[in-house]
Amino acid sequence: MILLTGFEPFGGESTNPSWQAAERAADLLCAQGRAAVAVEVPCVFGRSIEVLEAALGEYEPATVLCVGQAGGRGSISLERVAINVDDARIPDNAGNQPIDEPVVASGPAAYFSTLPIKACREAVAGLGIPVEVSQTAGTYVCNHLFYGLMDLLGDRRGTRGGFVHVPFSSEQGAAHGQPGLAVEAMAEALAMIATTTAETAVDARVTAGAEH
Repeated sequence: MILLTGFEPFGGESTNPSWQAAERAADLLCAQGRAAVAVEVPCVFGRSIEVLEAALGEYEPATVLCVGQAGGRGSISLERVAINVDDARIPDNAGNQPIDEPVVASGPAAYFSTLPIKACREAVAGLGIPVEVSQTAGTYVCNHLFYGLMDLLGDRRGTRGGFVHVPFSSEQGAAHGQPGLAVEAMAEALAMIATTTAETAVDARVTAGAEH
């Protein structure tokens, strides 16, 4: 089973392409004969992890892709690392705005994705979709959920997971004067990331670092 999650709209937006793309990716995977489901999570500290934990218990997935929006980025971003800090520039959808608080009080400083992020990057690039390995998932609810996911997966041997950021949709990008990507392309990328994860035991050893 492949579990995909996407966020509800936040920050004054009426839509969130992370949820739209997660839904469509689940449909694509099912059409390929793979068991997949998409779950929408709230853009709320704490509550987002609770919804994710419930979905993990219900579906017992082998692969988990949590997806969020990173408006302003121009590529699909495969996140490498989640850090144990909440530092919200804006309030979440419930009005919470934590500053310099840990995601998990007793947790380690960081967790790494267990997706084969470099092999996934190569596979998505082969579709002609812009893609990168990202070294930061921020400090808002996306990183919060990513860290929570990896913390939860510590007790679930054999389940691989990670976080993927998507840009604004094409419509949002045009409205904001920012890069945008069609939701259909996002969905294709997510489906490819899921299938590549299922078929890749050892990640590709290619450079995907950053100088700054």
